[in-house]
Amino acid sequence: MSDAESEMTADAGGRPCPLCETPMYHRHCKYVCPDHGVVYDCSDTFY
Repeated sequence: MSDAESEMTADAGGRPCPLCETPMYHRHCKYVCPDHGVVYDCSDTFY
């Protein structure tokens, strides 16, 4: 497992994706769903 993969696994379990309820990864200023990609970023004023 690469460092990036282990870091992504460590950040899993955050907010659920609003589309599929899968826990999203927190990446810098974004929330990323493994199935849908970036769902929220820091410019979003909701959720």
